[in-house]
Amino acid sequence: MRYTSTRDQRVTKTSQQAIKQGISEEGGLFVLPHLTDYRIALQDLLGADYETIAQHVLMSLLPDFNTASVKKAIHLAYRQNFSDERITPIRKVGDFHVLELFHGPTSAFKDVGLQLLPQLMRLALDPEDRIMILAATSGDTGTAALQGFKNVPQTGITVFYPDHGVSPIQEQQMLTTTGNNTRVFPIAGNFDQAQSAVKALFTDTSFAARLQAEQVTLSAANSINIGRLIPQVVYYFAAYLQLVNSRAIQLGNPVNFTVPTGNFGDVLAGFYAKLLGLPIHKLIAAANANREIADFLDTGIYDRNRPFLKTVAPSMDIQISSNLERLLYYKSGEDSAYVAMLMKDLATTGRYQVRPDVLTAIQADFAGGFATDEQVTAAIAKVWRQDGYLMDPHTAVGYSVMQQYRATGDTTPNILLATASPYKFPHAVAKALNLPVSGGDFSLMTQLRQVSGVPIPANLARLAVLTPQPKHVVTPAAMGAAILDAAKEVFDDDLRIRSGNNR
Repeated sequence: MRYTSTRDQRVTKTSQQAIKQGISEEGGLFVLPHLTDYRIALQDLLGADYETIAQHVLMSLLPDFNTASVKKAIHLAYRQNFSDERITPIRKVGDFHVLELFHGPTSAFKDVGLQLLPQLMRLALDPEDRIMILAATSGDTGTAALQGFKNVPQTGITVFYPDHGVSPIQEQQMLTTTGNNTRVFPIAGNFDQAQSAVKALFTDTSFAARLQAEQVTLSAANSINIGRLIPQVVYYFAAYLQLVNSRAIQLGNPVNFTVPTGNFGDVLAGFYAKLLGLPIHKLIAAANANREIADFLDTGIYDRNRPFLKTVAPSMDIQISSNLERLLYYKSGEDSAYVAMLMKDLATTGRYQVRPDVLTAIQADFAGGFATDEQVTAAIAKVWRQDGYLMDPHTAVGYSVMQQYRATGDTTPNILLATASPYKFPHAVAKALNLPVSGGDFSLMTQLRQVSGVPIPANLARLAVLTPQPKHVVTPAAMGAAILDAAKEVFDDDLRIRSGNNR
């Protein structure tokens, strides 16, 4: 089993090399060919806990890792860092099920991948390695990555987020991170500009040489890193098996998953689960008003040449969905030359169109839709009023699109992925419930708790008394210089620590 690149089939890497490197030399993403060869026997996992399910999935996709080491890594990632022993519990809400992915240390689904990725990265590193982890974030990835990599030996992490493009709670989470190896920068731009700049730095040979002078190499924390994506496959299996164990469905019955979608990583993990044998009928990709993904799934044309919209679901305010590249690889018959051509079209013209056979293959597994801010607000209010369940705006995007899809007549049981705590976006949730929205987000969190009775996660409640570090806004063009400065600071500290010369 060797990983290759979506853009160059001549590339071969072990899974450890792919995780450590993050992105291929020519800009492609690492993929494992012939995923259907590694199918998982569901009957062997009946009654298994989350860690056991994770062990099966990871060893299927990361075979060059030591089995005992992976078991320990999973235990360290999940045993004490999640508030529910099921890690990703499933709940019945009305006539559908919700898969809650927000019980980790930053109250968002990114915790599932970003608690485990640092453990896998640590196993992949050689003793002399010094890795600077980069993350462009629309909100939740940065927070979870900072928490996951905080003070991990041999690593530093630099996070870039769009200034005024994340929620106040998300920004407070990032700016109050206290790791000695963490650096955070708002950028004067949007998420797509940050992500494009980060990806460009991975293929910039002159920048790599300057980092190498500091004995530092780059890796990624976004789901462009296969080590971030693979842990997310686990919760699709865990959700399905919870339903089987509770007798809500029988083993082998198909289900649908509706997934709020920005960078396409979360829903792509569901596709991986399907290729590995999970009986998924449809993966329903739910976009907000930045509807490029929804339109692509309908027409086969991906076009980012349209206005960038700021919405009440800011973590999905994305116009370039990087993980779609991996889907194109599989659905084109693993044709890396074809994917490279499409990605070149996207880079030069801002659009591409897939062949009819590729679109047909994608539509066999995926449906799509989008929700406006008005629909999101209405969904939050409806589900609270009707079912007593409080959703954040991203989950509400999913609910709205799920209802649109169900109107087509598909009666397959549906599982909605709840991607964040409603308390991460208290202004949008309070407004949807017609509460007074004067005052700051922490005041609104208190009001929501009083009205709903839903507890505020401890990690969010304590943010109110933390003092954020000063903001240093950089332009996309200055991100490279910021990373170099961060590497010098972090790894100078690292050398002092290892030599016993602490400041």
